[in-house]
Amino acid sequence: MSIADHLIEPQPAPPAGPRRMTSSRIIGMALLALWALLAIGIVATMIGNWDNDKFFKYGPRFLSGLWVTISLVLVSIFFGSLLSAPIAFARMSKNPVLNGISYAYVYVFRGTPLLAQLFLVYYGLGSFKTEFEAVGLWWFFREAWYCGLLALTLNTAAYQAEILRGAIQSVPRGQSEGAKSLGLPKAVTFWKIVLPQALIVALRPYGNEIILMIKGSAVVAIVTVLDLMGQTRYTFSRTFDYQSYLWAAIFYLTIVEALRHAWAAIEARLTRHLKR
Repeated sequence: MSIADHLIEPQPAPPAGPRRMTSSRIIGMALLALWALLAIGIVATMIGNWDNDKFFKYGPRFLSGLWVTISLVLVSIFFGSLLSAPIAFARMSKNPVLNGISYAYVYVFRGTPLLAQLFLVYYGLGSFKTEFEAVGLWWFFREAWYCGLLALTLNTAAYQAEILRGAIQSVPRGQSEGAKSLGLPKAVTFWKIVLPQALIVALRPYGNEIILMIKGSAVVAIVTVLDLMGQTRYTFSRTFDYQSYLWAAIFYLTIVEALRHAWAAIEARLTRHLKR
């Protein structure tokens, strides 16, 4: 064996010794133990205070509220995605009018609380009863569910527009230039080359937006929508049992965790070619 072969020959890694216990590791383990004890205490309390009468009386209401929450979020996300596309394209437009209007829309709905937007839709637009009756739209604005849907749709459309715009602009310009050099039309370049790459980039932000919408949808309970949080408030007002809110938290946590794992599986499936 030559000296050069000896120099490039891989050397065995030294055996791994026990990991040193640093102060940060000790604090982390102590916090984990504290959280575990807290979870055990909560579970023990819920088991000890279990009431079959309350379960059979109010359990169906929780399931009904859960369905309202899921349907409200899904419908608002769908219509928000439809509305976000033209807003995103307007944000990227060189037309100052379109760019200014879309910028103002995104700025307002991302810069103000969702609760304030809900109140403006439910109470603000609700004050124009006569005008809406004249055009036949009062059936929509008199229902709290529709007002909540409108507020959530307008809110998520602003966030989805920014997600889509950022994802499209993150695609390297070389992709479009290469397609142009091959003589491909701009429409084909966008739909076949730019957009698929942009949607992969936008996968994780879209998942985060859906999770935020699930948690943010709880505000519709304030305007009498009997979603999961609305049913929880109703149950607590009848029983004065704080465990109602514990069950609501468990339902929300279950939804978020199920969605997080499902979205991670979808992302892994769609990006499997990037990991080879």
